[in-house]
Amino acid sequence: MASIWLILAVATVIYLFWLDRQAAESAREYANRHSEKLNVQFLSIACTKKRIGILKKGKPGLKSTFVWEFSSNGEDSYNGVVNLENDKVISVDVPPHKIN
Repeated sequence: MASIWLILAVATVIYLFWLDRQAAESAREYANRHSEKLNVQFLSIACTKKRIGILKKGKPGLKSTFVWEFSSNGEDSYNGVVNLENDKVISVDVPPHKIN
């Protein structure tokens, strides 16, 4: 019986790691595309918040918040926020920034 619980625990950790990697890749791709659309330079992206919770569809999953840094003129930098549920973008917040 103990080995079944161990296998379930290991499988859960692997699954959560896989979801985390998918979310990070999705956030990076979205931030790159959004930067190109806004005609700004993508600088970096970082995960600031990650938790397990109930998603909007009613299923359990991973909720993540990523902050991406971009520059519109090469001197100033701004931080946008991308919220994801698993690997789906839920909302994006882009602050006001200079346009060249």
